Amino acid sequence: MECYIKDYPRPQFVRNHWVNLNGVWEFAFDDANVGEKDRWYQKFEKTHEIMVPFPYETKASGIEQQEVHDHVWYHRQVEIEKAFQKVILHFEGSDYETKLWVNGSYIGNHVGGYSRFSMDITNVLVPGTNDIVVKVSDSLERTIPRGKQRWKEESFECWYVQTTGIWKTVWLEYLPEASIQSVKMTPNREKKILDLEWNMDSPVYGEKLLLKAEVSYQGQFVNSVTVPVLNKQVHSQIDIFSTKVGNWGLRAWTPWDPALYDIKFTLWQEGRCIDTVGSYFGMRDIRIEGEHVLLNGDPIYQRPILDQGYWKDSHLTPPSEEALVEDIDKILQLGYNGVRKHQKIEDEKFLYWCDVKGLLVWSEAPATYYYNDEMVQEFMKQWMDIVRQNYNHPSIITWAPINESWGVPAIKNNKLQQKFTEAIYSITKALDPYRPVIVNDGWEHTVSDIITLHDYQASGEKFLKKYLDRKEQLLGNEESFNGGRYAFAKGYVYKGQPVIISEYGGIAFQNDDSGWGYGDKVRTEEEFIERFDSITTAIKKVPYITGYCYTQVTDVQQEINGLMSSDREFKVDCQKINEINQKKFGY
Repeated sequence: MECYIKDYPRPQFVRNHWVNLNGVWEFAFDDANVGEKDRWYQKFEKTHEIMVPFPYETKASGIEQQEVHDHVWYHRQVEIEKAFQKVILHFEGSDYETKLWVNGSYIGNHVGGYSRFSMDITNVLVPGTNDIVVKVSDSLERTIPRGKQRWKEESFECWYVQTTGIWKTVWLEYLPEASIQSVKMTPNREKKILDLEWNMDSPVYGEKLLLKAEVSYQGQFVNSVTVPVLNKQVHSQIDIFSTKVGNWGLRAWTPWDPALYDIKFTLWQEGRCIDTVGSYFGMRDIRIEGEHVLLNGDPIYQRPILDQGYWKDSHLTPPSEEALVEDIDKILQLGYNGVRKHQKIEDEKFLYWCDVKGLLVWSEAPATYYYNDEMVQEFMKQWMDIVRQNYNHPSIITWAPINESWGVPAIKNNKLQQKFTEAIYSITKALDPYRPVIVNDGWEHTVSDIITLHDYQASGEKFLKKYLDRKEQLLGNEESFNGGRYAFAKGYVYKGQPVIISEYGGIAFQNDDSGWGYGDKVRTEEEFIERFDSITTAIKKVPYITGYCYTQVTDVQQEINGLMSSDREFKVDCQKINEINQKKFGY
């Protein structure tokens, strides 16, 4: 893309004037929680140095302590350019509550570990050197969205070492006094129109302030539109039809042809350009029609793979942009057309490369593990932030806010928890009516656009016996499909939605007695391929099942059921896996 800048943390909204603050920061634990009372933000005394953005629990941080520390502090000095009217400090991810001081002045706080946030620090800056101090508080509390982070002192089952503090990029951005805050882009492929909703930040609005959007495709100009900025919110549309991009006047985004348009936004004041933002978009649509998911009007058989996004030395934090690209390339090499990003909101550079390379994405919220009013409120707010922040990525084709009744353990019969999932579905649809929503992935569905089932049956023969010609029994809640789990919560019925096996496999493969997976551990590659082929082929032979998601891409800590090791080495012949995935049975 024209706007691409390597390591730029927000690739769908790019400006040239920015500073990456990753690197060495001063660091201190605050186990007694006395830092605020003792004013560490005015006089910081380090006990360690830490490599941001890696959490202290990781080897990459330079500390590598896995003990729980509920309160941690960061400090560094920055030099600020003088030529800009506003300076914004961005955090792509900091877990869980973050407080910020600049030059001893309190700026504000943010609650939530997985959404980005920004703070305006302009008014407290001084010429030359400035002090930035950050406090992050976390806990083992189960009401907060924590994903696969453990809530016990030791890792267990499929829950891993906690992530505390800053875990994504921290950076500065320089802005003019009036600027473009965000743009929501909604493609209408059939009408060949792109809908644009701008949010502005300006002290004055009126006819003298103009917004311009210019669309191009591979260097060929397509169209432009200019509108006055009369209010904070500005709405417009732009016609995308152009014979310059092909005989049909439009290039649709697909996994096999991930066509992306460039778009440049400029803000003009009395004939002078004062703000420029580079972005891109894909013209594609996702909808449900009967038992099928349609991509651009055609049924698509989905083959995502479950990906938890952990690395051996850096845990949830990607070690580099290159590491993200490597993962995507290897997933494609294995013959998958998508990824279910499990219990994690990945670095946005990952979504960028999925857009570029054509990898479909299911975006899933990190789970809570306890239900109460506080959980409902916090989960709702943070999930809305996530949907809004990642809305523009064409690779995201499904939202999945809850997994396996985590956080809603009594949903099978509990009306409050059922209503909560209905509310999550509705609020997601209010923000994004165009993508399918799977409210409770795996079982005990309430309202859901796709019915997903998790089944780790190790035998293809037994899988077929359970599912083939038994659609009415399983989806009618007459029979359990997985150890007492039913497809629907009480009071909800199947309405003809597409059905996907969104977790299966999980074959443990390692030539020692450590770690775990699903079913009996295999000892040889031949055993692995035989079982993988058996269960994958069985799923494809069930006519009403329209896709599957294998568990998982890589080994993760104590979990050894990846197709790759935690070092990203293939454990089995990737070509054989690709061939099995690509085999077709009636679709």
